[in-house]
Amino acid sequence: MTSILISVSQAELFIKKNFVAVGMPEVDAELVAKLMIQSDLAGADGHGIFRLPSYIKRIKAGGINLHPKIRFDREHGATGLLNGDNAMGHLVMAKAVEKAIEKAKEYGVCWIGSHHGNHSGAASVYVRMLAEVGLVGIYMAVGNANHMAPWGGIDLLLSTNPIAIAVPANPIVLLDIATTVAAYGKVKLAAQKGELLPDGWMIDKGGNSLTNPADAENGSLLPIGGHKGYGLALMISLLAGSLNGAAVGKDTINFNVHHDLVTNTGQALIALDPSVFGNREEFIQRVSTVVKDIKSSNKLPGVNEIRIPGEGASQLMKKRMEHGVPISKELLLALNVCAAEVGVSPINNGN
Repeated sequence: MTSILISVSQAELFIKKNFVAVGMPEVDAELVAKLMIQSDLAGADGHGIFRLPSYIKRIKAGGINLHPKIRFDREHGATGLLNGDNAMGHLVMAKAVEKAIEKAKEYGVCWIGSHHGNHSGAASVYVRMLAEVGLVGIYMAVGNANHMAPWGGIDLLLSTNPIAIAVPANPIVLLDIATTVAAYGKVKLAAQKGELLPDGWMIDKGGNSLTNPADAENGSLLPIGGHKGYGLALMISLLAGSLNGAAVGKDTINFNVHHDLVTNTGQALIALDPSVFGNREEFIQRVSTVVKDIKSSNKLPGVNEIRIPGEGASQLMKKRMEHGVPISKELLLALNVCAAEVGVSPINNGN
């Protein structure tokens, strides 16, 4: 058995039960579970249910506030600064999305910054929520551990710092990328499965390729596009972190190691109502025309299909909603060990 499939409802219930068992209010546990599984549905397997054991470790160690007062420190017109009060990151970003929709409807555009949040899963989850109500969404975040050195350096002062952009269309056009060649969650997945990393993902302090995920803490993820990816990661740190009073650079806490410490994670969410630039439906039609032109354009030899950002995720979401979320045998073991420790029934062959 390499993997099993569990239904979305079963996965959400399992996650919820684990969180409730360690003291999370049931309404919060239900929302976090739903948002976590959204990462799995989109194919971001390193950001969904896979993270449950590490979240539980942080909660048990006191690194997460289970009874937060998520609030806005500042609001000025179309902007807001959200204080997550060290809550689960999913709850912080759900609040940010709620406020972003409200302000975008009033002002046409909105920028929400946040501090004292935590890891909140895949970036795509939150911009998709905006696009589903007809808004353009942009999300940026400072990663929860530094895994990248500045271009030409060896000190780990930057993280994977993701950026996601969603444009309403049918299907939604959605780009969700780390500013490193690979997200660190993929490194953790490889380590769990006992697999080697591909060349070009990481280097050691001598600049040599690092392929053993067991040595990842001593290496640096490489940025996308060389110095360009490094520059993009830095700018995201400044806009999603420094601007909000969140942890950046040397102040960043490695949540993989220090389960008891407050990470003060910084995030930024931008929402734009296309109707302030003209007719919304006409905009969506123009987007659809561009997508069709690209899809029908000439292909290189050996290429069967030209893909649009978000297209694969949309197809995968439909498939996994119908057939279930795949759980590897290694992840199944980790989840069941976690459940046993908090007194929750295990996942048993998808039943």
